[in-house]
Amino acid sequence: MSWRPQFRMSKFRHVYGKAATKENCYDGVPITKSVQDNYFCSVNPKFIAVVTECAGGGAFYIIPIGQTGKVDPLQPKVCGHRGNVLDIKWNPFDDYIIASSSEDSTVKIWEIPKCGVLKNITNPKLELQGHSRRVGLIEWHPTARDILFSAGYDYRVMIWNLNSGEQVIHNPVKIFDCHKDVVLCMSFNTDGSRFVTSCKDKKIRIIDSHTGKVLQESNSKSHKTNKVLYLGNLKMVMSTGYSKWNNRQITLWDEDDISVPLREEDLDGSLGVLFPFYDPDTYMLYLAGKGEGNIRYYELSSEKPYLHFLMDFRSSFPQKGMGVMPKRGLDVSICEVFRFYKLVTIKSLIEPISMIVPRRSESYQDDIYPMTAGAQPAMTAQEWLSGANKDPIFVSLKPGFNTPQSSPLKMGSEQWDPSRHTKKEQVTTNTFPDIQEQRNAEKVQDQRKGFITNGYDLSQCPVPKTENELLQMFYRQQEEIRRLREQLGQKEIRVKQLELEIKNIRFTPISY
Repeated sequence: MSWRPQFRMSKFRHVYGKAATKENCYDGVPITKSVQDNYFCSVNPKFIAVVTECAGGGAFYIIPIGQTGKVDPLQPKVCGHRGNVLDIKWNPFDDYIIASSSEDSTVKIWEIPKCGVLKNITNPKLELQGHSRRVGLIEWHPTARDILFSAGYDYRVMIWNLNSGEQVIHNPVKIFDCHKDVVLCMSFNTDGSRFVTSCKDKKIRIIDSHTGKVLQESNSKSHKTNKVLYLGNLKMVMSTGYSKWNNRQITLWDEDDISVPLREEDLDGSLGVLFPFYDPDTYMLYLAGKGEGNIRYYELSSEKPYLHFLMDFRSSFPQKGMGVMPKRGLDVSICEVFRFYKLVTIKSLIEPISMIVPRRSESYQDDIYPMTAGAQPAMTAQEWLSGANKDPIFVSLKPGFNTPQSSPLKMGSEQWDPSRHTKKEQVTTNTFPDIQEQRNAEKVQDQRKGFITNGYDLSQCPVPKTENELLQMFYRQQEEIRRLREQLGQKEIRVKQLELEIKNIRFTPISY
């Protein structure tokens, strides 16, 4: 009987990382020198936010995604905190709202202008005052609008309702006092009904987000946890930390029983904290070590051995922190399935790194882009506070098909929806007016494009009044000129190709 090697079929086996060129990086950003084990960066399809050094308080930059290259040294900042900023998170349902926590024991909510930050912002939209010590972590609820969780060095986790109508909120909706030490990390499951925390007392806790009841608690002596991640669609929890021999280690747990780990794997003897990132659409896990340039990535499964190593991305520049672009901001034309924004302190650089599935076809690949959570909340804050739980609203990443949909239906659960039949009848009876309205909308959109430069609506941006604002407008115009030149060059090449094809057709003899 001959021996045969066991190969595991996977469409993500050959995923590779591609670092952006220097022209597409963000250069000259004074990244914070804080020793906290946080990410210090948050990204959405409009802006990138990064914590920076600031004298006399805490501040962070808001840089438009399209404004690559050298960052202006006089770039305006968001600088309303009295202490160092420890964590920043964009609202998943509003690309112009960001939350920040600080050493001054407050959490602040900021509203960013649509044209970007043209001058220093010092007055927040909301201020949350409830913690007695510095606030190290903040997390938005994954499906409910205006619900924010915060964890401070007072060992408390607080829930805030941002739709209360007050500018300064002193009393949180709920306070959880189940931790005996500082909370190091926090992560939600898919519908936000549970969240998992890692604590400095070396314990992992799975907590009901409505009641604060501790559902599961681990006390493993062979694994010291640092970061945790809820793998909601696999019903598992993943943690990174150190083994009893001080080796860096990753551990998988069953969410219904975290007394004994499902699998433990030692990586190396380095001391840098491992930042975990999970993509539920592709079941891929990424591990980026603080103070090193490598990014390991794995594929997870619900059956043993659960964890399958794929490859690692290597770089000579160490990362201080990482930001991740939401799935709706990826470039599907190049089969990009994940994108990091790496903070390189020694070069004051923010470097985008794209994880790409190699495909020959340039068409949309349905198998690597399933329905994913969109930017529309599944419920309001009052619905969640009343005890409801809902799955996120899913959308397609296919260009032109970004229609929100509910979670995928199970067999036998489909119900009759009279609105669908009514809409079909309206389309049948009013075809020509709808086509005319669509054409008129396209004309208005084409006219509006003339006022948009490099992603900025010039009709909404105020006239530059200072030298700094004038420089920012100049940089945007230079970027727009460069982009238009590239498009013009591509169109000229296409015109020449079409001319050659026409000549070939003319001189090709026709056979009868």
